[in-house]
Amino acid sequence: MCSTHSRVKCRISNLILLSSLCMLIILMGSWLKAEEGPSLAIFPFVVERTDDPARGAVCPVCRGIYGGGEVAPGAQNILTRELYGKMEALGTFRVIPLEKVEEARSRSGQMRLETNLVRSSVPLGRELNANFVMVAHLFRFQQRVGSSIGVEKPASVAFDLHLIRIKDGARVWDGGFDETQKALFDNLLRAGSFFKEGAKWVTAEELAAVGMDKVLKNFPGAKELEWKP
Repeated sequence: MCSTHSRVKCRISNLILLSSLCMLIILMGSWLKAEEGPSLAIFPFVVERTDDPARGAVCPVCRGIYGGGEVAPGAQNILTRELYGKMEALGTFRVIPLEKVEEARSRSGQMRLETNLVRSSVPLGRELNANFVMVAHLFRFQQRVGSSIGVEKPASVAFDLHLIRIKDGARVWDGGFDETQKALFDNLLRAGSFFKEGAKWVTAEELAAVGMDKVLKNFPGAKELEWKP
């Protein structure tokens, strides 16, 4: 028969083994859940410029019209990082790392990709083993002139997003944002938006982040996107 000391040691060993098995099951469950979701390749924002900002800029994908204007240097990189973070937090997709997307872009040639964004992104998505690709355009990214308590010129941002399903090349979702921050007394009907932005004059980065939240607020689920005609 086992001594008392031996029985205690056996129980401790069994508890350690049970704990390890539970941890392994949890980790495997998390891994399987991540693997079950469809994969998404997000391509960096492409700047769409216009010769006449007063006439607006036309999206080459959906033909939507957005207010044109200045695009601050590096703005497309800021929005690309913002979009990556929000799509990862959304949890609908397994988001392919930007480094892999950039590698595929460099092999394809950036100029060709930007000339025909949708047509070029689908074969690149297949190369990356993605189920969906997201392409995006930036039409305006103007910084405020002034401070958070008073401005000469408010922040102004316009962009759009398009989700493409790889298996058939169908565009299954579009989203867009085109806004210049208004003072509360100039636009009482949008007071909720003003207070969400902190009841202050925001930067273009902050306005873009708020806009992206609005655009993605009603983003469809993976199953709906998979079968949407």
